[in-house]
Formats: sequence, C-alpha cells, structure tokens
Amino acid sequence: MLVGASACGGGGSDKAGGDDAKASGKPSASASPSPTKSAGPPMLLETITPQTGTTVGVAMPISVVFTNPVAANARATVEKHMKVSASQPVVGAWHWFGDKRADWRPKTYWPSGTKVKIDVDMKGVGNGNGRYGVRSYTHTFKIGDDVRADVSVVGHTMMVTRNGKVMRTLSINAGSAQYPTWNGTMAVIDKQEKVHMTSCSVGISCVKGSPNYYDLTLPWDVHLTQSGTYVHYSTGDPTPGSGSARGSHGCVHLSMSDAKWFYGQVKQGDPVTITGSPRAKASADNGYAAFNLAWDEWLAGSASGEGTTATL
Repeated sequence: MLVGASACGGGGSDKAGGDDAKASGKPSASASPSPTKSAGPPMLLETITPQTGTTVGVAMPISVVFTNPVAANARATVEKHMKVSASQPVVGAWHWFGDKRADWRPKTYWPSGTKVKIDVDMKGVGNGNGRYGVRSYTHTFKIGDDVRADVSVVGHTMMVTRNGKVMRTLSINAGSAQYPTWNGTMAVIDKQEKVHMTSCSVGISCVKGSPNYYDLTLPWDVHLTQSGTYVHYSTGDPTPGSGSARGSHGCVHLSMSDAKWFYGQVKQGDPVTITGSPRAKASADNGYAAFNLAWDEWLAGSASGEGTTATL
C-alpha cells in the first residue's frame, strides 16, 4: 500500500517519488504468513496491495513491493509464483517498476463484482541476488461498483458516473499554468477526512509570506498520486469553476459540499481521468496509474508476458 503525500504536487520531476513525494510509514505485507527454512538470506515482501477483505475500483492494480532488489534474470520465476485468480477470468500481466515493485493489471478495467485472489508463494524462490523466499502470502479482495470521475481542466468540470450512469457533474478548478495538474488516469490511492498540506513538503515554497507558501489542514481529501495530487476542498478556492478561474498548485478543487459528496462516492482503485492539462500523464508508478501505459508498453515491463487469470 502506498503511503500518503502531504500536499498538492507542484512542479518537479515527472517520475514517481520525485521532490514532492513523502512517505510516512510501511504497512505489513500480510497477516499470518507461512514460514519455511531458507536456503540463504530471506527474500521478504514489504507490501501487497489491495489488502485482504477490501472492495476496490475497476482500475486497481495488484502491487507487490519487495524489501530487496529482484534481479532481472529472476523476475520470470518470481512472476510465476505470484498467481492471480478471479471469478471472472481476465487477461493481464505483471510489470516491473525498478527492481523492487511489480504490479499486475488486467488489459482493460476489471469487471464489477469480480472476486480476486493473489497467491504469492515465495518459499524457496530466489531473487537472483542470493536471497530466497521463506513465506507464502494470500490476499483476497473484490471489485466493487464501476465508479469513474472524468475531469476536464479547460471545461472546469468533473463528471462522476456509477456503472455507466451519470451521477453528477461538478464544478472544479485544476492546476495553474505554473503548477499544472497531471493528465491521465489515476486510480484512487486512499482518502482521508483531513490532510495537513504544506507548500514546503512538495518543494514549492518554504518561505512564509511568499505568494505560493501555504500551511493548511483541508477536508475531504481523495489521494491520486504519490507526488501529492488530491481532489479536495480548498479554503483558498471555495467556489471553483469557470467563473473563478483560480488555479491550484496541482490538485483538483471542489466546493465544500461537492468535495464531501465525492469523498463519499469513491474508493481505492476508482479511476479519475484528467484531460486538458498542459502537463504530461502521471508516471504509471506515481501511485496506481497503471492505465497510463498502453498495453504494449505494459507488456514491455513484464518478464513472463500476457496471461489469463486462473478461475476461482
């Protein structure tokens, strides 16, 4: 599970974990693992997301983070020991982001109602760097309603749909010309009723009194990128829309009532797609933005290629 950033992302790198990424903790990979004797130093997992028992959105990848690097020549074997099963079989593949994180996503969005199981059996499996797995892990989760949000930066609107039916179209403001919002599709990482946001934590300004300095605790925060992009209410932009034309530092602003409503509709893994910004698409590992890569690009990062899930 990715940890929350502390503020809206401004400028900086187009890569995940850039100057505006900020980690706050490391949750465990799974409860009740099954240990075995290791042939060498242990290969351990940092996290497996989604967590067991959760209901997530149609754009949610499975993300496995290893504590130690996995060598390129060991990745195909490691992938084969991370088995994905689903109640409605889908085509998908693993993709490596560096040497410690592997995400699995379906070729297209998950069908709503699908039950999913990930079995990570690393017992005796080598990482190519002298470490061997000692445990197996199992996570089960479900794909919930197909909730999507489509944001038009130039139109100052967000259209929210559930299972193909339009629920509401909301007025928004996105990033300014100096601090544009990421384009692309970002699956919701998490949400919090309040988040403390500071301009210093995202590399915008640490000088109190400067035009872009802020230190605020803001409500109804839906987290989109590790680098600090949120959909939320901002006290500095209380009535967003084309009439106000006030740009943010990269977040998407809603009115107080709309932000509270939206917060109540979305869950981890729901896709928020932003168009019309001058900024590039968010990197696929800047949170859970797997669908910002075309399928051929996704497969280029896989060691074992495309496959169909086993049937639950």
